[in-house]
Amino acid sequence: MNGKILIIDDEEKLRNLMARIITLEGFEVLEAMNAKTAWKKLEQHDVDIVVCDVRLPDANGVELCHQIKLKLPLTEIIVLTAYGNIPDGVQAMKNGAFDYITKGDDNDKIIPLLNRAMEKVQLQKRVVQLEKQIGKHYEFENIIGESPLLRDAIELAKKVAPTEATVMLLGETGTGKEVFAQAIHHASKRSANPFLALNCSSFNKELLESELFGHKAGAFTSAVKDKKGLIEEADQGTLFLDEIGEMHIDLQSKLLRVLETNEFIKVGDTKPTRVNVRIITATNRYLHQEIEEGKFREDLFYRLNVFTIQLPPLRERKKDIPLLANYFMKYFAERTNQNVTEMSKEFLEHLQHHEWKGNIRELKNIMERAVILATSPRLSVENLPLELQVINHKAHGTLSAFDLASVEKLHIQRVLNHTRGNKTEAAKLLNIGLTTLYRKIEEYGLG
Repeated sequence: MNGKILIIDDEEKLRNLMARIITLEGFEVLEAMNAKTAWKKLEQHDVDIVVCDVRLPDANGVELCHQIKLKLPLTEIIVLTAYGNIPDGVQAMKNGAFDYITKGDDNDKIIPLLNRAMEKVQLQKRVVQLEKQIGKHYEFENIIGESPLLRDAIELAKKVAPTEATVMLLGETGTGKEVFAQAIHHASKRSANPFLALNCSSFNKELLESELFGHKAGAFTSAVKDKKGLIEEADQGTLFLDEIGEMHIDLQSKLLRVLETNEFIKVGDTKPTRVNVRIITATNRYLHQEIEEGKFREDLFYRLNVFTIQLPPLRERKKDIPLLANYFMKYFAERTNQNVTEMSKEFLEHLQHHEWKGNIRELKNIMERAVILATSPRLSVENLPLELQVINHKAHGTLSAFDLASVEKLHIQRVLNHTRGNKTEAAKLLNIGLTTLYRKIEEYGLG
């Protein structure tokens, strides 16, 4: 297990002996005789573990431990104490030290202790690296699309992200509202704290109240112990409430109290719980109509609607379809271990002519299916669902899968794919004349 160790001790012989022992175990060792030299070493090198004496000429090792942990939280510290001086070691651990050992015992105990400390260092570094990767995944730059409507939405989200304003995301189902909410969170001052999401349409009133606000033991029959709600779990972070229009009006008043006072009362509790949470909501409903019908509180609407961002449906940003399709193709090819690397021109053409009522979510599902069904590196029309395999050029929608012309066109396309475009061979397989085949190709726009 390799790593870089800094030994801080003014006793040269002891320091050199310890350095030789540690070096023989495969560690890279740096030495410092005082705190001043140690700080220079720490600035110049990426030190994993510091082994520090309590008594230094220019510093107290226990206090130095605290200062190092403040500046270098991922660096672990092992403190060397004088024989029998346990209070120094205990205080050092309170200051953030990994452990302490007594001088004289260190030759036997130092290596196992270093190995344990190094395991912790490496684990912490992996966690930090993973957090960075996750954060990068949710950056605005990773939202796929170049259409003006999408870029406008991203610019608005970038402007509101660093603020504490509540945000309402409007758009059809499947347009990527949660992706936007995550990007806003990760570009905010709350990014190091939790991001939690809840779809309000997934629960009835009672379950949603418990999920959001939590409950005390005994609040209802199955409440055998206290439970934190998502609002409390998201404290100091962000809570994303999707389909907010589905929330029962009785619960809307409790959410309004959170926004106005930063307090709420758990189910079965009598004392309020304080939180500091940013709320982002989303809906595909027309809330003004819900307000008129008495289904949504007007005062809550204005508290949530501080900053609104409209997300465009996929049919209004069709130039982004090839970009999204390519991303999903690569993603699912890797996940399913399929050798799929490209899409045919006809495959993309059919995607472009579809109406995408399910938006990006529908495209994602169709691309996953296409990759699974692929028998070659190139996705072709036959990898698409039946309703996407035929294009109606008279009306930019999709022909019925049961329409006779649709079935004929689909069959001819499949045969042409099978013969790799060889029309003579295709005509033979179809048992029609070559002239008839050319006429059908022109009629259906198969090219």
